[in-house]
Amino acid sequence: MLPKTKSKPKHTLSDLTALVYGPSKIGKSTWCSKADDALFLATEPGLNALEVFQTPITCWDDLLQACAEIAEGKHEFKTIVVDTVDNAYKMCSDYVCKKFKIEHESDLGYGKGYALINNEFQRVINKLAFLPYGLILISHSQERDIETRTGKHTRIVPTLPEKARKLVTGLVDLILFCDLDMKTGEDGKPVWQRVMRTKPSPNYDAGDRTGRLPEVIPLDFSSFVKAFNNTAAGAAASAARSRSRPRVRRRNLNSKEIRPWNTTKTNPAATLTWRSSTTPLKPPKSRNVSSRPSPTASTRSTSTGSN
Repeated sequence: MLPKTKSKPKHTLSDLTALVYGPSKIGKSTWCSKADDALFLATEPGLNALEVFQTPITCWDDLLQACAEIAEGKHEFKTIVVDTVDNAYKMCSDYVCKKFKIEHESDLGYGKGYALINNEFQRVINKLAFLPYGLILISHSQERDIETRTGKHTRIVPTLPEKARKLVTGLVDLILFCDLDMKTGEDGKPVWQRVMRTKPSPNYDAGDRTGRLPEVIPLDFSSFVKAFNNTAAGAAASAARSRSRPRVRRRNLNSKEIRPWNTTKTNPAATLTWRSSTTPLKPPKSRNVSSRPSPTASTRSTSTGSN
């Protein structure tokens, strides 16, 4: 069971997990729809303007069944999109309350209800992340007052409950904050551009575990892929050069004997099991395509998108 070789870094987006969050209607779902062979687990009816493969999720049992069929691998999807993870967490809460015949998680007392909900939510999201597909979780954004030793300041975070938010942000490889960036146009008037922020900041949640992305990227999937692949190609070339030179270490300074570095440590692979399903996962027979009106703000010039 123990490994004998090191695991290699993953260089494709379809192998990573990401949290994409931001204001409503800024273009999060549109951005995710451009991912390779994406399947939307739609927990809310917000995809009417997009041509995508989607499976409606109305309760936690629906999500469990969809996850079981995805894990079987009898499909061609490469990226799983949960839109939104906020609604998925609410469905998990309703599922636990119904199971224990209570109206609210606090009815179990001593925080037991909250613990059961968080454990069930973490169990399913972890299994999804372990599957050999990309995983994108979509959430909305909110402003919260954060108290520190020096006082209060406002921070933008996902709208998930605090414990669920910590579970998700600790799990994913990328935390991508969709925002508006103001620039001055040639006529001196402000021009607003939709962007994606990837690096940590005191003012918002963001992060890039891969270290490949610039701090700010236009909210356009092709621009994101270009930035990701350019850095990944450079990292791969550097790794290839390193492998061409044998790495050695000396037993001591006075000895001529040398030994290669140990390359036998890695993390064991996880074994996943899902509840059996009865209904096969099939793509929709027809795709719904419609146009969404452009933003109505007169003082902003933004790129199109939908959530």
